[in-house]
Amino acid sequence: MFEMIIDDNQELDMVIKILGGGCSKCKKLEQNAIKAAEEAGLDYKIVKVTDMNDIMAYGVPMTPALIIDEVVKSVGHVISSDKIKQFFNK
Repeated sequence: MFEMIIDDNQELDMVIKILGGGCSKCKKLEQNAIKAAEEAGLDYKIVKVTDMNDIMAYGVPMTPALIIDEVVKSVGHVISSDKIKQFFNK
């Protein structure tokens, strides 16, 4: 199941997905991603992917995972907002 956080009709710079079941690590990664996007001044959407079939479709062996514009950027770790911002420029 996908949960949209920001209005779907908005033109966005980036779509950030957090894959995971809602554990504390998943929530922390989501907070870090929001902080990074806000600090970078992006128009973005956060999508929380919690359904295991949807998570497995990305080929990630563990959660939490960070997906930016459909590219897997991090798997199994809670990375900092500073590290996430580095992915925005690539």
